[in-house]
Amino acid sequence: MSAAGVFAVDYTAGNRYLYSMENRRVRHYPDPFLRLRSEEVGEVDDSLQDLIQDMFSVMEEERGIGLAAPQIGVSKRVIVVSIEEKNFSRLALINPVILHLSSDKDVMEEGCLSVPGVNADVERPVEAVVRGTTKNGRLVEISAQGLLARAIQHEIDHLDGVLFIDRLDSKERKRIDKELVELEQQYTSLASS
Repeated sequence: MSAAGVFAVDYTAGNRYLYSMENRRVRHYPDPFLRLRSEEVGEVDDSLQDLIQDMFSVMEEERGIGLAAPQIGVSKRVIVVSIEEKNFSRLALINPVILHLSSDKDVMEEGCLSVPGVNADVERPVEAVVRGTTKNGRLVEISAQGLLARAIQHEIDHLDGVLFIDRLDSKERKRIDKELVELEQQYTSLASS
């Protein structure tokens, strides 16, 4: 979640994640790669450990609180989240699955590293129960509330090709339309150069 960036390329061969830190970049809206459903991770190996470390580095450099592998061009179901006040300063989940979302919801402003400069109010459940594998290969269930629950939901959305802007009500979406058009024009300009 949140901010702008420059950073990876997906060179997937089997379960190996052959990708170069020098080529990494945060992919920006409307990059079609951001709309793809990510692949399940098979083996937790050294290359996956490297990917997770790279994700934390990108997230921290970009001053975000979460990042999903597709945002840096890797089509694998991996997320990282860092929320200091919740004692989750370096949470990495592999193949995360939402088991339960509360019926209680709240609205909070969100941003995204892949949608730079755009912030909007998003309604999400205030609690989430999530199952995933840690970077040590241990299966865990996490019961999250508040900002942690929101960040985890936001990052798991990325694994399914969903951006926070897809969750906006019509009034909020209309409010940011101009900013999205500008991002689309920047993307088209960069792609054609």
